[in-house]
Amino acid sequence: MITTEYQVTGMSCSHCENAVRGEVSKLDGVESIDVSAASGRLIVTSAAPVVDDAVIAAVDEAGYSAVRA
Repeated sequence: MITTEYQVTGMSCSHCENAVRGEVSKLDGVESIDVSAASGRLIVTSAAPVVDDAVIAAVDEAGYSAVRA
């Protein structure tokens, strides 16, 4: 398994976490997602590498900004 961490800005509640989780979970190969509004962390676990731009675009689609940590 491959684990990749991102820093997400703009999240403030569980609704935010669910929005990010929902968009990132649509990406091919994603096995699990751990997202925390409190820390601004998004951890994506996948069987194969997930393209950073795709994760960042999914977070953007949810209404937030992300960069790889």
